[in-house]
Amino acid sequence: MWLCAVWWVVAGMCLAQAPAAVPAAEQQAKAWLAAFNSGERSALLDYLTANRPSAVERIDDEMGFREQTGGFELIKPEESTPARFTGLVKERDSDQFARIEVEVEPDPPHKVTKFGLRAIPRPAEFAIPRVSESQAISLLRKNLQESAAADRFSGAVLVAKNGKVIFEQAYGLADREKKVPNQVNTQFRIGSMNKMFTAVSIMQLVQAGKLQLSDPFGKYLTDYANKEMASKVTIEQLLTHTGGTGDFFGPEFDAHRLELKTLQDYVKLYEKRPLKFEPGTQWDYSNYGFLLLGVVIEEVTGQSYYDYVREHVYKPAGMTLTDSLPEKEVVPGRSVGYMGGRMGKPNTDTLPWRGTSAGGGYSTVEDLLEFATALEGHKLLDRAHTEMLVKGKVDRPGGDEYGYGFAVTEQGGLTCFGHGGGAPGMNGDLKICPQAGYVIAALANVDPPAAERPSDYVAARLPLN
Repeated sequence: MWLCAVWWVVAGMCLAQAPAAVPAAEQQAKAWLAAFNSGERSALLDYLTANRPSAVERIDDEMGFREQTGGFELIKPEESTPARFTGLVKERDSDQFARIEVEVEPDPPHKVTKFGLRAIPRPAEFAIPRVSESQAISLLRKNLQESAAADRFSGAVLVAKNGKVIFEQAYGLADREKKVPNQVNTQFRIGSMNKMFTAVSIMQLVQAGKLQLSDPFGKYLTDYANKEMASKVTIEQLLTHTGGTGDFFGPEFDAHRLELKTLQDYVKLYEKRPLKFEPGTQWDYSNYGFLLLGVVIEEVTGQSYYDYVREHVYKPAGMTLTDSLPEKEVVPGRSVGYMGGRMGKPNTDTLPWRGTSAGGGYSTVEDLLEFATALEGHKLLDRAHTEMLVKGKVDRPGGDEYGYGFAVTEQGGLTCFGHGGGAPGMNGDLKICPQAGYVIAALANVDPPAAERPSDYVAARLPLN
């Protein structure tokens, strides 16, 4: 007997069953995607006004995020009930995956009560196939050309294998007003990538027996106002962002931006703040912690932080175009940073008076290769202390690890260490992948994640040997 399992039986006839209604939460997720992906401010504003009124005041942020990502494609629903929907989405303009989460009210019109979109590591089921080295470079070149043409990238990218450059190209303008093109030796602001140089400097002092990682930083900064912080937080905890020392960016920094001319100026402004949490109990990115490491370097060596890194990091590595001179000083090869997308304006009014041990200097992709080569060749530290420096110590959000001033990532079997940096109008990334022999350096004079994207893109496709 023929059974009408998925059909309605009417007068002895089998009729197609009406498709099940899409649950309300899933409808809301898809409606947001449609409005967001349209790129139309009015469409997104209409959606938010009707369904997420609390987000209306953040419409500019959402539109900026839309320009940054190109929108999202729904790749795989995970959970779909009337009240809750989760699913995997992927950025249109990159390989980045995220998880969307939407919860709604039980009654019509089912307004959104919870909305989340969180970047996640690429799921194994959607792994990117690795290709030959020449194919990976060809794909990178095409990706960069398309990104530059769409105003998503302006900067320089370098890829080296066993110390030999196999790709190096610059795109876009270093100065839009003067129509000066970016070159491979253009100096770009590197943001937090300075932390690598600070960490190397600290480890040099550890290697020389002038510091111990287990020491509280107050052993060296004896006049520090917050005695609890100074006596509890160790040098190692500052290096791994586990000290609870907090950040210095925010309204207070903005109010005093041009008054903070030395590392000690930062200490005077922030040294009375309490700990954010008990040291060693969690990971929390702390620019202020790395600022303190710079002050420790000054106290131990009797030199300014800037003089020390020039003499002990840049010079032995052969980095001739890397520094942290004050912004008021003219650096002929330094690019102008542009924030805000296609019609962006210079980031001049956001910059600190000078870069610090936490970030803010400038470099070139070629100098970053020199740094990577010197580090791997043990010109900066002996083998044992280099391994201590770049070995993952603590887990951090996103699934990777953090060592001493270096992030350790694993992407499709390729393990690399390095650091990124980003702020309005600047972005950079360095990946040192010793087992495969690759070094990837990308710098941009536009908003994040302009440099991280090509760095991640090629790292995901290069062969493992």
